[in-house]
Amino acid sequence: QAIKDKIMNDNPTMGIRVVRDEGLKKEILSYKEIELLGKADSPNNEVKRAFLFSLFSGLRWCDVSELTYKNIDFANGVLNFSQAKTKHSSKNSSVRMVLSQMLLKLIGETGKETDKIFILPSHAGALKSLKIWVKRAGIPKNITWHCARHSFAVNLLGEVKADVKTVASLLGHSGLKYIDVYTRAIDEKKEQAMNGLPEINF
Repeated sequence: QAIKDKIMNDNPTMGIRVVRDEGLKKEILSYKEIELLGKADSPNNEVKRAFLFSLFSGLRWCDVSELTYKNIDFANGVLNFSQAKTKHSSKNSSVRMVLSQMLLKLIGETGKETDKIFILPSHAGALKSLKIWVKRAGIPKNITWHCARHSFAVNLLGEVKADVKTVASLLGHSGLKYIDVYTRAIDEKKEQAMNGLPEINF
């Protein structure tokens, strides 16, 4: 704009190219590591249940921490909720998810409609418990709550071989543009696997 207004003669940014790495920055937990977590003791059992729930549903902390029994249709095995992150900015914030046996097991018995399913500490307190639990499980990764959502997506695409549209729908995305980051994570895992093969002399 300064050049158009004749304030500057030359554009100092000409020729400069910014390379963006849009790859996945969060750590991913494989199903083998999730099994290790399941067997390990957590300092807070509610944090353990809720984090495992996020790993098998893709729910964010802000959603899983606010779930009540009203969100669960036990008769049909369905979870209905509005995503807190997109509630006021997207008409696609409502999510309907069929609950797997694993998720129903984590929910447990029904309670009052207004009761929260997981009685959790503050976000900071939950993260502290999570760090201790991950260490006890022998997993050398920096795991945050959001890693559960990323792990859910990457494991669905890589291990379960779910199609991109299904994964986008389960995550509550209206389009496919956000899923690209997960498919790239799968490609990175494939590359690591191929590079891990031994070399032989011939």
